[in-house]
Amino acid sequence: MTLNVQFMTMIVMIISGFYLGIIQETFRRFKPHWKDNRFLVYFMEVAFWLSQVLLVFYVLFLVNAGELRFYVFLALFLGFSIYQAVAAPLYKWLLEHIIRIVVTCYRFVERLIQILIITPIKYMIKLFVTIVLLIVQFIMTLLLFVAKVIFFPIKWIFYTIYRLLPRNIQNFFHKLAGFYSTIKNIGKKGMKYLKFKRR
Repeated sequence: MTLNVQFMTMIVMIISGFYLGIIQETFRRFKPHWKDNRFLVYFMEVAFWLSQVLLVFYVLFLVNAGELRFYVFLALFLGFSIYQAVAAPLYKWLLEHIIRIVVTCYRFVERLIQILIITPIKYMIKLFVTIVLLIVQFIMTLLLFVAKVIFFPIKWIFYTIYRLLPRNIQNFFHKLAGFYSTIKNIGKKGMKYLKFKRR
């Protein structure tokens, strides 16, 4: 390698070491979120360091075609040490502020979506269900009223005829009336259920 390439390699590796300090600090900051899952801890550690090694080697490949020399590791260590000595406290403070801003923005957007989209949809669904129940209740009430109007004179005629019938036939119609009463009670319970759901 020429001196120019070696010099560029050292500068780039110092910057890469500084970058490793930053990215490692960021990784450690988010590590508590998955520390309870041992498998995820191992997976994230391996994936993180493998990706960073490949990234640094790719940068080295772009600079000097991937030639590894002792001073490359020294330059990386120097860049990492510069970060730890000079920039670590400032970056930690900056990282916490960035996280706080991102979390605040996320909560604001989440609340905005809740207010502008989710809540109106819930109210619209609730209103639709209420209207449907009201319509069903109105139709059932109307049908019951019509049935009473239609069957009242018929009931009176049948009652008059019933009083003139023999006892055994009266017993048969008495059982039939019990079945009608059961159906009527089921209808009343259905109406009460619809009223309860509407509330």
